[in-house]
Amino acid sequence: MLTMWFRLLITGWFAATIWAGETDRVKFLNGSFEDEPSDATVPHGWWGCAPYTTPDILPGYWGVNLPPSEGHTYVGLITRENGSFESIGQRLSRELMKGVCYSFLVDLAHSNMYASYNEVIQLRIWLGNKRCGENQIIFHSPFIENKKWQTFEITFTPEQNYEYVVIEAYAGGKNKMKKGNILIDNLSEIINCSRA
Repeated sequence: MLTMWFRLLITGWFAATIWAGETDRVKFLNGSFEDEPSDATVPHGWWGCAPYTTPDILPGYWGVNLPPSEGHTYVGLITRENGSFESIGQRLSRELMKGVCYSFLVDLAHSNMYASYNEVIQLRIWLGNKRCGENQIIFHSPFIENKKWQTFEITFTPEQNYEYVVIEAYAGGKNKMKKGNILIDNLSEIINCSRA
């Protein structure tokens, strides 16, 4: 009898540990941007945010042939000479809590050939409390010049509770009128820093 109770206790503890670990993770829906390669198409699980957002699911279009860092496809965002830019967003799997330290990874690259959108630009990532909301910036990359994938770790603490994210191509610097591109792949799960 004691052995059975002991087994139940251990099983319950193990299940609670796994459940607690899972609740510390916040997932992106389709963080690897898997979809059918296509131009002017928002990847499954994401929506366009900025006006004129027509991202591309790559490789295979506009002369971009870099293999993905993970999976079969990735997304490309551009900035334009008229000052417009592309951004995509989604609702996260659960709310990010105010004052909690979080961390995740993203792979970024630049293509020398992207139709005529060949200049180097930056990436910004925002948190929001509504669809396409930009309330708190949590990442502002350097100019991405690398032609191969580079992994960036993003660590942040929300200033309030948020459940939306926006990923934005950003021209950067004083010249906002540039035809640039940035390639994005392999968003990891968001984990609690204090338990990493």
